[in-house]
Parts: sequence; structure tokens; C-alpha cells
Amino acid sequence: MLKDTTINKEEVKKFSALAEEWWDESGKFKPLHDINPVRIKFIKENILKHFKINALNEQPLDNFKLLDIGCGGGLLSVPMARLGACVIGIDPSDKNIKIAKQYVKENKLKVNFKCSSVQGLIKNKHEKFDIILNMEVVEHVDNVENFLSESSKLLKKNGVMFISTINKTIKSLIQAKFIAEYVLKLLPIGTHEWKKFIKPEELIHVMNKNQLELLDITGMSYDMSNKNWYLSDNVDVNYIVCFRKIK
Repeated sequence: MLKDTTINKEEVKKFSALAEEWWDESGKFKPLHDINPVRIKFIKENILKHFKINALNEQPLDNFKLLDIGCGGGLLSVPMARLGACVIGIDPSDKNIKIAKQYVKENKLKVNFKCSSVQGLIKNKHEKFDIILNMEVVEHVDNVENFLSESSKLLKKNGVMFISTINKTIKSLIQAKFIAEYVLKLLPIGTHEWKKFIKPEELIHVMNKNQLELLDITGMSYDMSNKNWYLSDNVDVNYIVCFRKIK
């Protein structure tokens, strides 16, 4: 029997306590609302390119099955559904899932949210997906290699997986931890643990072992003067990656 060995109960508890704030654009999750446009831009552009989809399609992800792992309140699941994808969002926090379900019900959207883990889907022999999102998740799990290995099992051959996370550098320790949490208070204190950050080359190595090849990688940088995020060549702190399942 598969065990949820990658779920960090303290992390689940931490985000459950903030569940009511998921859709408050000026609340505790403001950084995720702010970074969402650049994440969506990267995801959409890579999907269109990889699957050779006409960019003029109003719902370019129509008929694609998408899994949003660690979906929280649904901040990415919702825009993916609006792009036409058949979305399943999973999260180990029941409170997060309740908030997500409430939001899509109020906005008359179709997203299937489940309080589950990756291992839970595998145990129930869930069908595989064309697209998997692992966004700002890997720095919050235990045993990241096992987590990514299990996640990869849910991806179809030639499917794509997106991962956004934080590089393990001195710069990220200063900016993503101390400045973001203690100085600017963009994030609640204790949101991140630097030891759980992962270098791009380490992430790529883990994914290669699971038969996923790198398609694209880019940095996500924050302009403090204009207070907005943008895609950049600098992967020293935040970065986002697209992988393709080759087997």
C-alpha cells in the first residue's frame, strides 16, 4: 500500500490556517495573485508550442486533462479551466478544498477539487493527465525526489509537467526568505525553509531519472519599484520549468 510519505503535516496545517484568505488579492496570498499572470503566460505559451495549438483559440486547452497538485484555493486551477482544460485540483488540506469548491460554485465554473494526495490518486488507479502543475509545491513537501517520482507516474507519455519553485542560493535566502518574510512582510514568517529550496540542475536531474526531459526554463523576477513580476533569464531566486514525459 502506498503511504503519503511526502506530505508534511506542519505545512498542511500552516496553509489550512490561512485558507479563508486564498481569494483575497490583498491578503496573505497576495504574492501568489501577483505572480499568477507570469506563471499563466509561461504555462500557456509552452502548452501551445508543445501541442501545436492555434494561439487564436479562445479555449486552447479544450479536451486536455490537467492536474493541479497542491492547488490550494484554486488560484491556478480556475484560469486553466477558463482556458478550456478539464481540471482536477488536489490538496491535502480539507479547508483549502472547501474554499476552492465554494469559489467555483459561486462563479459557476467547472473544476473537480479533491482533498487528496498524489499517492491517493495512484492508489485509486486514476487516469493519467496531459498536463500536470506542480507550482510552488516542491519546497513544501517531504522527500522531494519521491514526490516528483510519484507525480510523474500520473503524466501521459508526451505530456508536460510544470514546476515553479525557488533556487537554493544565498541570494534566495536573502530575498525569498529574510526580505520577503521579515522586511517587506510579503509572506507570513515561516512560509519557506531555505533547506527545502532546490537548484535547477538538481531538479532537472531528478526529472531525467523519471523519464522527463527539459523543454524550457526561465526565471521569475520581481521589480520592487513597479511591484510586479516578469519572466527573465535570471533563475537565482524564483524559476519555472517545463518538462516532457518521454516514456
